[in-house]
Amino acid sequence: MIPPQVESATYLGCGTESGLISIDQALALILEKIQLSGTETLELNAALNRYLAEDIFSAIQLPLFSQSAVDGYAINPTDSVEHHFEDVIQAHSQFTLIGEIRAGQSAELTLQAGQALRIFTGAEIPQGTTTVARQEIVQIINAESIEITEHLKIHADIRDAGEEITVGQLLAQAGQQLSVGAIASLSMAGVQQVQVYQYPKIAVVITGDEVAKSSADFEAGKIFDANAPLIQAWFQQQNQKVDIFHVADTAEAVNSLLADLNQKYDLILTTGGVSVGDYDFIRPVALDLGFQQIFWKVKQKPGKPMLFAEFIRTDGSVCYLLGLPGNPAAVYVGMHIYTQTVLNALQGHRHIPNGFKAALTHDLKADARERILRMSISFDQATLKVSSLSNQQSHMLSNLMHANALVRIPAGEKIHAGQSVDGFFI
Repeated sequence: MIPPQVESATYLGCGTESGLISIDQALALILEKIQLSGTETLELNAALNRYLAEDIFSAIQLPLFSQSAVDGYAINPTDSVEHHFEDVIQAHSQFTLIGEIRAGQSAELTLQAGQALRIFTGAEIPQGTTTVARQEIVQIINAESIEITEHLKIHADIRDAGEEITVGQLLAQAGQQLSVGAIASLSMAGVQQVQVYQYPKIAVVITGDEVAKSSADFEAGKIFDANAPLIQAWFQQQNQKVDIFHVADTAEAVNSLLADLNQKYDLILTTGGVSVGDYDFIRPVALDLGFQQIFWKVKQKPGKPMLFAEFIRTDGSVCYLLGLPGNPAAVYVGMHIYTQTVLNALQGHRHIPNGFKAALTHDLKADARERILRMSISFDQATLKVSSLSNQQSHMLSNLMHANALVRIPAGEKIHAGQSVDGFFI
């Protein structure tokens, strides 16, 4: 296990207290601890964006047979055809036309010296063929004769059997996500079914008595709920279903709900209740129920009181708890960085979300914690650049109308305009 990074014992403000770990340490602990989900076999056309649970090797070669790369004529020059130079058939060489072959037909004819066969793209090359002459350089003399009008290299425009893929070649690896291109590639190689990791079963728990259920609640000081719609939409984008629960801010209600969910779900994702307030019950209740804390509190802004824990059931299976702070900006950051990492790891992809480097367009002051800022990306003279948006406080979300990146700003470091920073696409 990666040890927590050492901090000064003197409290110098929020984010400076001892025991906090870095974002990278937190992500490393997630990847270290997560056990893989179960597997299932799917038809290839139903496996888009799923993660492979096995390596896939080709049972065939590609192309399956030697074939024409163009519409033209398969030819076999005679020994008497004069070669302009080595391996080149001279222009104005003539051939006897004996038939044609289309894509999907079997090449049952064998070309003898001096013969040609009309052939179309993808059609099987007949025996005896040394070259395919594309139709643009062929002149038809009569119904039985053709002539090539340019010098032609031997073996031109022939796709050799197995030149792309050989039998037994590795096509895809376990943990690889199946993109549109990957599905097309596997389909071309004759793969019809794939073994993938199952989607984890996920419960989302929204805490907070302040969430309004109707317009009348606003008179009592309650607020709209952004977290549940945010999380539900995020999972819809991942093509994953979740069950959403709301729980009152009492230890009894939290205990009853978590005790039920930890027996039924692979991941419990909570919002709020993970800090040290009088009504923050998620962490103490989870620990009382037998969850083992993997980390709590990350040196980041927003989202410091991040919690990650595991509950090992009697059959050895595991329920993970990822506790996000309640402020919606912290939830948004946590979904893109931590929840994505957890989901990836459960499905065999043990890597943090893909990032990028870009030049910051302005100065940024230093902060005790690493900051994750919502920014906009642009290209300027082929350079990727990012700019901060206003309203970065953890309770604000209005800038998400324009944000397309989360950018990491190192702790305790002033960043100058033009300096390179790391970010995640959102």
